[in-house]
Amino acid sequence: MTATLRPSPIAATIAFDEDGVRHGFLRLPYSRDDSAWGSVMIPITVAKNGEGPTALLTGGNHGDEYEGPIALFDLARNLRREEVSGRVIVVPAMNYPAFRAGTRTSPIDKGNLNRAFPGSPDGTVTQKIADYFQRTLLPMADIVLDFHSGGRTLDFVPFAATHILPDKRQEAASFAAVAAFGAPFSMRMLEIDAVGMYDTAAEEMGKVFVTTELGGGGTATALTAGIAKRGVANVLRHAGILRGAVEAAETRWLDMPSGDCFTFAEDEGLIEPLVDLGQPVRRGDVLARVHPVGRTGSEPIAFRARLDGILAARHFPGLVKAGDCVAVVGVTD
Repeated sequence: MTATLRPSPIAATIAFDEDGVRHGFLRLPYSRDDSAWGSVMIPITVAKNGEGPTALLTGGNHGDEYEGPIALFDLARNLRREEVSGRVIVVPAMNYPAFRAGTRTSPIDKGNLNRAFPGSPDGTVTQKIADYFQRTLLPMADIVLDFHSGGRTLDFVPFAATHILPDKRQEAASFAAVAAFGAPFSMRMLEIDAVGMYDTAAEEMGKVFVTTELGGGGTATALTAGIAKRGVANVLRHAGILRGAVEAAETRWLDMPSGDCFTFAEDEGLIEPLVDLGQPVRRGDVLARVHPVGRTGSEPIAFRARLDGILAARHFPGLVKAGDCVAVVGVTD
């Protein structure tokens, strides 16, 4: 017998099914020392005009990734009912506690929202947020765009991405949306561990899903923020939800065919990059060296590419720990 989950404790302060543009909150009760009847107030905008598909647009799944919030706060402010056919649901900062703290995970419960799905209405704050998206918002959506970048610990070439899927029609629709996004790179993406991810939740529901990695280092640039703003408008136009034509942009397709794309540190030390992002590499090339820092005179450890391609991602801070991702190689078409 399957247990019946209780209703979500999260309540939306605006309607999802009324025409117009409304700005409000997802209010999550959260009792704490400084507010006995307090709440986490997650900003949300809903723009609806008649019948049509629904796009669910999200940023801040990790709180130290900023291109998505920049693009989505900007979009929410500028949406006009007459330019929309269907519905747009905009949540610029899904993990709002993490976003306000500038951290990858929530300062309340240390929850990583992108590993918390399907969540629970009786769980931690992060699990409750995941549950609301799983049971309330995702079922409304036809297309889902979830922005990511490297946060404080990784840096990426700017790409939009989706995954190889068993349902080839769903896969083709998702890759068409990735192409429409128009990032400088487009990735057929491999996840190290897809369990508990928002991506997985959306894809298992049959949604068209697009994600991104648009830089990193715990900040945004004019370039990456511009890519995000143009990309979200393009995806909405591609879906027939936003008026206007998709703005054409060249993109270079990359693959992540196996775990050989990833390189991980096996000890701690000072990282010396030997290849910059976007540069070509051949199998056997040294991507980076890690210098032991406990004493002078020790030989650095070299990390080599195991595939031909380009350097698609690198560790961002100057010091690494054992288990940190040092580099990712993307294979070019």
